[in-house]
Amino acid sequence: MSKYYKMKENRNKNQSRKKQRSKTEREMPFPKKRTAKNREQPFSPEKPPKTKPANKKSNKKGFAPDEKIRLNRFMSNAGVCSRREADQFIQSGCVTVNGKTVSELGTKVSLSDDVRFNGEQLNPESKVYLLLNKPKGFVTTTSDPQERKTVMQLVERACRERIYPVGRLDKDTTGLLLFTNDGEMAKKLTHPGHNVKKIYHVVLDKPLTKNHLLEIAGGIELEDGTAGVDAVSYIDNTDKSEIGIEIHSGKNRIVRRIFEHFGYSVKKLDRVYFAGLTKKNIPRGKWRFLTKTEINQLKMK
Repeated sequence: MSKYYKMKENRNKNQSRKKQRSKTEREMPFPKKRTAKNREQPFSPEKPPKTKPANKKSNKKGFAPDEKIRLNRFMSNAGVCSRREADQFIQSGCVTVNGKTVSELGTKVSLSDDVRFNGEQLNPESKVYLLLNKPKGFVTTTSDPQERKTVMQLVERACRERIYPVGRLDKDTTGLLLFTNDGEMAKKLTHPGHNVKKIYHVVLDKPLTKNHLLEIAGGIELEDGTAGVDAVSYIDNTDKSEIGIEIHSGKNRIVRRIFEHFGYSVKKLDRVYFAGLTKKNIPRGKWRFLTKTEINQLKMK
């Protein structure tokens, strides 16, 4: 074969390789090259579209606490019925506002008004359930005339809805504290008849004797009646000053008073379990919203 034909054959092979490589490159998902047009913009992940910021003064239903809205809308937002059905209930005299029966269509109310349907108070806000791991030094109240730190300061930016603590924990008591705007659930969880389980970790100033442990387990008489205990035991047999106690009573300072009855001083009191909820993955002073599963379990109690 002459030198000319060899050169021509090699040239054809090179052209074939280039075509094949070009086709492969087009099929591969390589990033686009930076051109003069987009060189000034750095590469970055795709950003979500910008949304209009929510009105901080309004709640999730779309109106501010002091804004006046139609009564039928208020009832619809509370999940009682549709607006058309609400008009029928209003005309039939089933609705009261601040204790007075309202039958006129077009009546306007605000979130601060006491609106009731068949005697049951309505809440147009979404239900919120929040669990706080309370630190020491905060009082369990919505406001304090002595200007002490309150638990509300720890959750004030958690949600737009007005939430309240369920039950109480002393200023020096730490641990689980539930917040919600679901009044029916809060009433149920604090009522002694529902036997809501609570477990505390107690640290005493001295070891608890075996006899006192057995007396506590059997129930003791305090100034306001019998203090029933569901279970009590040493957390660690090597340190008998640390006690685990399970109760369902909601009496004021009940755990501290039980041990003070026998001459012990409670150095540390921590609620580690409340109505099936634990402190897992909640650092001290932090909070989290309950899951749907946890909310359903509370509703079944």
